Amino acid sequence: MFTGIVEGTGIVRGRTETQDGLRLRIGVDGFDDLHHGQSISVSGVCLTVEEYGVGDGGEWFEVFLAAETVTKTYLGELREGDAVNVERAMPADGRFDGHVVQGHVDTVAAVRAIERVGEDWRFTFSTPAGHGRYLVDKGSVTLDGISLTVADKRDGAFDVAIIPTTYELTTLSEKEAGDPVHLEVDVIAKYVENMIDGYVGSGEP
Repeated sequence: MFTGIVEGTGIVRGRTETQDGLRLRIGVDGFDDLHHGQSISVSGVCLTVEEYGVGDGGEWFEVFLAAETVTKTYLGELREGDAVNVERAMPADGRFDGHVVQGHVDTVAAVRAIERVGEDWRFTFSTPAGHGRYLVDKGSVTLDGISLTVADKRDGAFDVAIIPTTYELTTLSEKEAGDPVHLEVDVIAKYVENMIDGYVGSGEP
């Protein structure tokens, strides 16, 4: 489980396509406790560390993306030099600063507009069909692995306010209108929907 509090950005150092999917090597800084089998969020996608090490360019780790992950995310479009958000799994005794993030991307949305508002930024994202019901004003949403709050919601789009720290420490500073983002809705909303559907379908009064 993750919290959506991104620890920093990594840089894609290599990509190797295979018959079964895609392997990415990502360079990081300050992640000296990585180990084989560790869960790690890469721009909101929960992956597993297969290899790790230190080279001329610094620390790095490798992850493998199965064909389904390549199909359902935009990680397959990454090239060497691209930046990604990185977060290690939350430790059992750690501080819970964000919200429950599984790293199970629901869909890919797109940046519609970016506006500077004083010292902050306001990002507008598209709402993919079938996902608007999980978004509520002032509710939690995960975008590229970042725990954010819905500032405004309307048909086909929603806004989030981005503070300077989030803008500077994540890949949002590199986004432009039209760029893709991984969207993970609040898992609590999906559980509530499932329980209500089950209750209604049971025929109980």
